[in-house]
Amino acid sequence: MRSLPARRTAAVVLTAAASVVALAGPAFAHVTVNPGTAAQGGYATVNFQVPDESDTASTVKLEVNLPMDHPLASVRTLPMPGWTATVEKSKLDKPIKVHGSDVNEAVSKITWTADAGTKIAPGQFGEFRLSLGPLPSDADSMVFKALQTYDNGDVVRWIDEAQAGQPEPAHPAPTLKLTKAASGDGHGVTASASPTADAHGGSSDHAAASDGDAKSSDTTARTLGVVGIVVGVIGTAVGVLGLRRKSGGSAS
Repeated sequence: MRSLPARRTAAVVLTAAASVVALAGPAFAHVTVNPGTAAQGGYATVNFQVPDESDTASTVKLEVNLPMDHPLASVRTLPMPGWTATVEKSKLDKPIKVHGSDVNEAVSKITWTADAGTKIAPGQFGEFRLSLGPLPSDADSMVFKALQTYDNGDVVRWIDEAQAGQPEPAHPAPTLKLTKAASGDGHGVTASASPTADAHGGSSDHAAASDGDAKSSDTTARTLGVVGIVVGVIGTAVGVLGLRRKSGGSAS
């Protein structure tokens, strides 16, 4: 009978730990853009990180819609083995001026489609890289609504925009936060990354950007936070059980 309270305590602790993991799981399974920040007015290289959330289906297509309220004159894709990138452009209602020239159209959507035999399988993730610019100087963020398609036909729409003071939506859209550019060469160009291929046939001497692998993502921070909570809960459980056993042994 002395072991009953201990068993109850262990059950409560395990249930709490499972709840923490269950609630935190979706938080680090989102489609995200990394790094999550870039300088206003400059150029940046970003990775769209796509985790496969299904236990049985594989990801075979990613569609990323670029915001047209702040059109980007230069958009480049990095060739990804096993995937075909299709670029769609839209004519601008009002031309934008970039480096003294008028730009009348901009990339509005990029679709990566897996070739035969290629996929992002359950338990895996993929990264799709873009070089973008010049980023707007009059905005504090850019939202890239994305659609993830599985080989069983399911489509997950990562299009919900986060609202200040509100809980994070179930399917948040990848969002790039924009910060004031640091003083430098005047172009706001971030650190150089791997060479990329121009997505609309043009060339740009300014299309360099920060390496997304050099910065930790929100996903990693959330994961470490959850692990810390679970470890703390388990440590507390072990301590409680030890005290109960010691108390029970003294009473006998």
